[in-house]
This record gives sequence, C-alpha cells and structure tokens, in this order.
Amino acid sequence: MNRLPCFLMSFSFRPRLTMSLAAGILGMLPPAHGSSPAIPPAEQLLPADTFLVFSVPDSAELAAVIAKSPQFQFWHDPAMKPSREKFTARWKEELLVPLERDLGVAMEDFAGLLRGQLTVALTREGWQAQGGQSPAFLLLLDAKDRKDQLTKLLADLRRKWVEGGKPIKTEKLRDVEFTIVPVTTNDVPRTLRPFFPRRQEVQELGREPRPRPASLGQLMVGQHESLLIVGTSSKAVEKVMARLTGGTLPPLAEEAAFEASRLAAFRAAPLIGWFHAASFFEVLSRMPKDEPNPLAPSPVPELSLLDLVMASGLPSLKTAALAVRDQNEGISLDLHLGAPETSRQGVLKILSVEAKDANPPPFVPAEAVKFQRWRVDGPRAVATLEKMIRELSPSMINTWNYVLESGEAGAKLDNPAFDLRRDLVANLGDDLILYEKSPRGITPAELESPPSLLLIGSPNAEKLADSLRALLVLRYPEALRPEQREFLGRKVYHFRIQELPPGAMRPVTRRLSYAASGGYVAMSMDVATLEEYLRGGENPGKSLRDTIGLVEAAQMVGGQRTGMFYYENQSETMRVNFEAWRKGITASGSSEGMSSGYNPLSDSIPYTGPERSLSDWMDYTLLPGFDAVAKYFHFTVAAGSANVEGMTFKYFFPTPPPLKR
Repeated sequence: MNRLPCFLMSFSFRPRLTMSLAAGILGMLPPAHGSSPAIPPAEQLLPADTFLVFSVPDSAELAAVIAKSPQFQFWHDPAMKPSREKFTARWKEELLVPLERDLGVAMEDFAGLLRGQLTVALTREGWQAQGGQSPAFLLLLDAKDRKDQLTKLLADLRRKWVEGGKPIKTEKLRDVEFTIVPVTTNDVPRTLRPFFPRRQEVQELGREPRPRPASLGQLMVGQHESLLIVGTSSKAVEKVMARLTGGTLPPLAEEAAFEASRLAAFRAAPLIGWFHAASFFEVLSRMPKDEPNPLAPSPVPELSLLDLVMASGLPSLKTAALAVRDQNEGISLDLHLGAPETSRQGVLKILSVEAKDANPPPFVPAEAVKFQRWRVDGPRAVATLEKMIRELSPSMINTWNYVLESGEAGAKLDNPAFDLRRDLVANLGDDLILYEKSPRGITPAELESPPSLLLIGSPNAEKLADSLRALLVLRYPEALRPEQREFLGRKVYHFRIQELPPGAMRPVTRRLSYAASGGYVAMSMDVATLEEYLRGGENPGKSLRDTIGLVEAAQMVGGQRTGMFYYENQSETMRVNFEAWRKGITASGSSEGMSSGYNPLSDSIPYTGPERSLSDWMDYTLLPGFDAVAKYFHFTVAAGSANVEGMTFKYFFPTPPPLKR
C-alpha cells in the first residue's frame, strides 16, 4: 500500500540506529563541577534579531537523559558489541583520526568542554537575502569548571593557525580579544567533504556560469570567562559581549514571540529549538528572482524553490518551537507551529484538523504495526490545494484543470452525466485511515509492500468508489475500466498495475483492489487484507485500540480526540528489519545500509546526495538475533492538534516495560 496516495498522512518520527552517535558523544560526559561564574541562558545572551536557535541549556542534564534512553542502552548492550566495535573502529579510522589530522586538534579535548549550555543560532544582522549577504552565525559553549582547559585549547589552536600560514588577525571587543580567521572553500576538511551534499553543475544556454565564491567569510573565536564564543559577524559577537558585560542592548528574551514560546513550550526542556518564521519569510519575500532566459525557454512555468515556498502558505507561519523532555515514563518531543487561524494559508490550513475522534476504530486489528488517522476535510483540502496552485501560477491552474478534465472525460465514456467535482470531490469525507501489518516475508518485494489498508471516509462511499476511476486513471490507465466482482454483497473493483520498485531490476505486477463498506472506501494492494476488512464483525479478534498501555501513552500526546493520531509498534517493525538486515536484505534488494528508495526532493534542488554515509560503516550482518535486544523496543505514539493560535505535534516514546523493571 506504500504506493497509494497517502503520503500526506505520514508525520511519524522514528528513532534510528544513528541516534546512538549523539548518545555516544553526550552520554559519556561527566557531570560538571566547580564554581565558575554563572553564564546567562541563551535567551539573555542572543540579540533580539535572532531568528533561529537550538540550545542545550545544560549539557550534563541532556547527557543524563540520553544515557537512560532505550536507544543508548541498546547501542551499549553486550549483544551489540560486534556491530558496535566494527562501527567504532571504522568511525575512528575513516573519520575521526583523519579529521583530527586535518584540523590539528583532538576532538576528545573539545568534547570534554561540553559542561554547561551549548547554543547555535542565526541572527539577521543586516541580512537582506541579496547581494551575497548571509545571516550571522553564533556558537556559544559554556565549559564551566574547564575554563582553563578552554583557554589552553584556544591558544594551541591559534598557534597551529599561525604555523599553518593562516592570515589571522585579532580584535578586542569589550576587553576580550577575538581571533579572526578567514574561511575559504578549501578550509572544509577533506575528510568531511564526501559527507556533504554535492552541487550539481548546470550550464544554461546563453548565460555564463555563476562563479562559486572562494571565500566563506570569517570566523571570530574568543573566550569570556568559561564561555567559548564563535561567530561570523563582529556586530553579532559584539551584541553577545554587551549582554555579558552589563550592556543594555535588548536580548532575545525581550522578543515577544520568543517569550511566548518560552512560557508555553520550553520550561524544564533539556533541548529546545526556536524559529522566528515571520522574520525569516519577511526577508525571503524580498529575494530577487531570476529573469527568464529567452535563449533557453522552458515549455513549463519556471518555478524556483522560493516560488514554491511562498505559494505553499508557509509564510503564514509566525514561529516554530521545539522541545525535548524526559517524562519519567518515556521521552517526549513537542513541536508547536505558531500560525493564527485567521491568517493560516495553504499547507498550514490543510494541516489544521478539527478536534475529532482519531482513535483506532474497532476493526483495526491488534497485529497492525503502524496506524495513522487524519480527520482532514477532503473538499476543503482540495479547494485549498487549488488556491495554492492558482496563486503559484495561472498557467499551472489551467494545467491542473486540464488534467482533471481528462480524467472526467475518461469516466464520461461510460457515464455521460459524470461530474468529477460533484461525484468525487464532493463525496470526500473528513477521515483518512491507514494501517499496516508486518511483511509476510523478508524478500525485497515483501518488504517493499507489506499488507496495508487505506480507508477514505465518505458520506456516500459507494458513489465515491465508483467515481475513483476518474482520478486513478491519471496514474494508471488500467483504472478506467477496472474488473468488478461481488464479495459478501459488496462490489469490489480491481486492476493490475506494473511498477518498478526503487532499486529493482524488473517491474513488479500488483493488483490494486478497492470497495465501499462501513462509510469508507477501502483500498489495498493485498486482497486478503481488503477482504478481512469487508468481513467486518464475522470473527472479531483483538483490536489495536485494546493494546496495553496505548491509552496511557496517548494521554502524553493530548489524547486520541485531537484529529490526528499515529502509532507504530517498533518491537515488530524492528524484529522484521533485524531479520532482513542480518541477511543483507533491504526493501530495494540492496545490502547497503538501512534505508531504501529515493527522495523525489533531490530532483528539484541543485544538489545530489553525499558520496558517503555513516550507515556505510555499519555491518548489519553482525547484528544479534532480535530477541537478545527486544527489551529496548516498544511502541511510539504521536498526535497533531490545532487551535486558534496554531498547531501542535506531539511525539512520545514510552519506556519499554522491561527497562522499567
């Protein structure tokens, strides 16, 4: 069912093995000691024009949260020793040691400085999104009781820069001496370059290629008491120093939008993030657009990424706030989007679900390993999407209408009175459900398409089912005249399709079946799953909604009446993954890494993927049998809700029961 048009329902957040890297860095940090002067929190140091910030208020506190997390304990379990040691050896041999040689520093020394806050931020500082300007970058790191070690490390670093021929200079700000070093593209360590996205070279007819800037700007590095300060702008660094030395420049804390997020979302959170979207999009709206090239005309409207962003409705977002917390019973992640209901547009308007029941219905079986329910108003979502297209480009809305009219014309061959908007769009309801079971085996084809069912709510499900051919034919020509059969008194439509799964050498033939029942149109690539749903209450088994601990976990994300709910049984999904990975199998049929498929976004931006990936170092064939580490996996829940102020997405990762004991 992965092929059905249900991608908008996916808002899951899944922990992966690579999370252990962060756990390994922070989780081994000892608690801070000493009595260095207290460094103010990030919101008291950063200037008021900060528009993006991620901050760890206390590294030791975050390290403690990570150390007790199931992912950290899993990575350090004795059963993982073969995999962990091989990965660690390659990490050191191919990245850490060469990187330390390139930079002339010992990473362990700098990691040991993580004692207090760690903050990275971007400030506007005159940024106008034109003329080669860039936002100012700031990094603040509090070494607390390791102030002397920080002083020594910076002195050693300056000495190595001088010995390496770097044209450094110094500047005093508020009696603190900062070293200023220019940064060029050649300064990106060779060891790291394969891990960065590669820019695609494009030569446009009639235009000279744009030269790449050799200079990436400058870095200012200095120390005030136990605080390491790194920045790319002397003005931005000066504002931080003013706050440290009693100046009266307004800090980020006095920005009303930030303060509202702090009070609502940031209290007692060991990791926070904040984005002043209104400030960012205000600058972005003034970005100059490329003029059409008459020597290289495009047959379709030329749309830049900026055009898409501005038409998507994202500029109606004012702020975004992220907070990660230890909730004793598990780890929570909250994302709040500040977008007032009166000004919400585009994507944000579509995501604004009403507070309706999103609980798994009784017919969803307990063996479902994934479940998503989204109470989205179908006709309103279509109208909002069309408004977005219309504002993006008048010619695109003409193309959109032409495509819909083509599907309608096909359906009229059998029913001259057919009207796509009346018979299909108007019959969309306000309920989308998707659930998935474990694959029946671990062949690439079985991993690629596990048994799943998509249900589309409708006030007239039979009419909607009969009308779907007008939409499906736009993707599958075979859908225009599907085969039909009776099953338990219900009309079942089905047709065969051929698709080439990602990484496959030959196309795969599948059958898409769908039918109306119980106020839904049910669709599946697995006929047995569809028939199970159509049988309804014949042999009711245990329902997913009766899963032990599900109700309690759901309360941690706002309950199951928020309009959007997600569940994943990672105990079962990881069990299948372990079995496949140990045999070198992925959904694409490749033994390289954990993931499969492709990212369609990569075709729309001028970058290709990195040459190297951290997953290249993981030998999955060395993983233990899943039963040896099953105690570290449980289920995950998430929910989305909306009110007049904005939208909130909450994720909760309950502590697995064996770890509680």
